[in-house]
Amino acid sequence: MREVQSERGERLGRGAKRVAATIAGRASGRSAVNGRHAFRNWAGHVHAHPHTFSGPASAEELAGIVTAAAAAGDRLRVVGAGHSFTPVAAGDDVMVSLDGLSGIVAVDEVAGRVRFHAGTRLRDIPALLAPFGLALENQGDVNPQSLAGAISTSTHGTGIGFTGFAGTVTGLSLMGPDGEVRELSAEAEPEIFDLARVGLGVLGVITEVELQCVPAFDLIAEEKVAGFDELLDGLTERMRGADHFEFYWFPHTDSVLTKTNTRVEPGQVGPGHLAEAGVRNRWLNLLDKEVVENGALRLAVELGAKVPAVVPSINRIAQSVVADRTYRAPGHDVFVTPRRVRFNEMEYALPFDSGPEAIREIRDVIEAKGWAISFPLEVRCAAADDVPLSTASGRETMYIAVHRFIKEDFAEYFRVVEEILCRHGGRPHWGKIHTRTAADLHELYPRFADFCDLRARLDPEAMFGNRFTDSLFGLTRR
Repeated sequence: MREVQSERGERLGRGAKRVAATIAGRASGRSAVNGRHAFRNWAGHVHAHPHTFSGPASAEELAGIVTAAAAAGDRLRVVGAGHSFTPVAAGDDVMVSLDGLSGIVAVDEVAGRVRFHAGTRLRDIPALLAPFGLALENQGDVNPQSLAGAISTSTHGTGIGFTGFAGTVTGLSLMGPDGEVRELSAEAEPEIFDLARVGLGVLGVITEVELQCVPAFDLIAEEKVAGFDELLDGLTERMRGADHFEFYWFPHTDSVLTKTNTRVEPGQVGPGHLAEAGVRNRWLNLLDKEVVENGALRLAVELGAKVPAVVPSINRIAQSVVADRTYRAPGHDVFVTPRRVRFNEMEYALPFDSGPEAIREIRDVIEAKGWAISFPLEVRCAAADDVPLSTASGRETMYIAVHRFIKEDFAEYFRVVEEILCRHGGRPHWGKIHTRTAADLHELYPRFADFCDLRARLDPEAMFGNRFTDSLFGLTRR
């Protein structure tokens, strides 16, 4: 591998102490209150008040923080963008932001493998990879997350031929309670590597991540409106017939917005009816994403929160004015959409063929309960992978996500929908709201006990955890 020293890395190295004092504060809404630090997540639903919030600018500085916490008997949690909707990253003692550990470490241009510092934000990766003609194989629809956070919570995009981020991990550097770093891969400590690819931060602090990347590519995006029942009748076939497919359904309507993305090499003409697809004007694209999608959505959900009775009418109007469009852009520009309207979210990973029935049950219960749901239901898919705690481990997966505006109570809606998704064998997204416990998770993941045993071996004092992760893995501190 060719080692790479990024400009950002050099700048951070020169100003380590200044960066440590400022970067962590920008991470996710951190401030100081009565001598303690106040943290809240992106949605504002999760709060924590650690006595220490640090932003190390080097692995050595991080090791000092970790060993000091261990010596003091403190617990330590690492936070990236604070984009998880659960308290998975929240800490009562010590919280650490890895924003100061960002950028590319090394590149194997022949194999297409790239090693990153763990705090690298997904939004920065396209520019980092561009000089090498590489790209991430797939992405989700938001990109503020840190790379370590994305793999640790089994973050994913859509496409039945593609795994989530964890399925593309080829190496990890993992720091333990003693500050020492293990280098993990399929060749080096493969059993630990296998289980650590999705670990929710409870096995140690990930300091570097190596990913299998692919040659840069364009996507031709087709956004079209379809009938709800018609789409569900052929949903699995539609997903299998596309490189990337997802759809959004606004409750109280009979139609859905579908998004089909076709991969093409830069400069290559698209297949068939996509041959004439052109690159979209960046200002028109910005207008659609920022003004039409985010601006109109905010007005709609704000009104719906104040006057719930108008939500069905608003949703029907919004769906009726959506226009079909086809355009082409670099892959990351098509995958990602800015999310300016804040919400709470629950997402479950279902066996692929179970998705359509579960979606119909959700529609039926929304109408039966008389709820006014302003945010759309989002449906995506992913290939099976071999990562023990990946939500797609061992099975092709259909993801179903529900949302509620931050000013609306989500409890009853999420509870009832969760019951439906659990009946269909759903696994909860590790970073999104759910009520599953260790007993439930043992039934959903064949190697769950192996993971718990590894955690007890690598971190016998459970310092890399909090009350929420204890509820997931059935552990209490000694």
